[in-house]
Amino acid sequence: MTAFLAVVRRDLLLAYRDGAGTWTVLGFFVIAVAVFPLGLGPEPQLLARVAAGVVWAMALLAALLSLDTLFDADWRDGSLELLLSGELAPEALVLAKALAHWLASGLPLIVVAPLAGVLLHLPGNAAPTLAVSLLLGTPALSLLGALGAALALGARRGAALLAVMVLPLAVPVLIFGAGAVESAMLGLAAGPGLLILGGIALMALAVCPFAAAAALRQAVE
Repeated sequence: MTAFLAVVRRDLLLAYRDGAGTWTVLGFFVIAVAVFPLGLGPEPQLLARVAAGVVWAMALLAALLSLDTLFDADWRDGSLELLLSGELAPEALVLAKALAHWLASGLPLIVVAPLAGVLLHLPGNAAPTLAVSLLLGTPALSLLGALGAALALGARRGAALLAVMVLPLAVPVLIFGAGAVESAMLGLAAGPGLLILGGIALMALAVCPFAAAAALRQAVE
């Protein structure tokens, strides 16, 4: 547990110190959401209609920004091999890095999401559902991103390859996350969509650390 927390703390410090980490993710998310009212016009009904999909799509793209650095720096300086051969199991190492990525990018997105809702005239009754959907969905994005980052490690144009691999896997998260918010906007039950999001997150938690650990072992060999 000490080694696990040490990896999480180290990655968090690097994320907040590096400009390509948390601040870039938040800046991209806010600016990208703010551009939509300029392109679609100031009509509140139109903006509210697309608010759920826009917020979720921008959250997905923002989460992708920092995924290519998840293992790459450690792989380049040789510390990844030391981490894999240390006392921390490779699966726990992947989980620690995914947790640090979520704390550095996913959690701040959840905090900023109400501002995005205001910019897009999201109804107030849907704001709690938006926060809950992001709370359930963003951990799945970090876990899927960790798997993609491990598979793309060492590849030429790894960032592009990472996006190609992760985006199709993240589509169900986007669909059910936006769908739950839209259901709340229409006064329908958002519970089924949120339950599916939780199920996707649990499935990613059960599969992604093991698959990513196997990919990391292959990369260092």
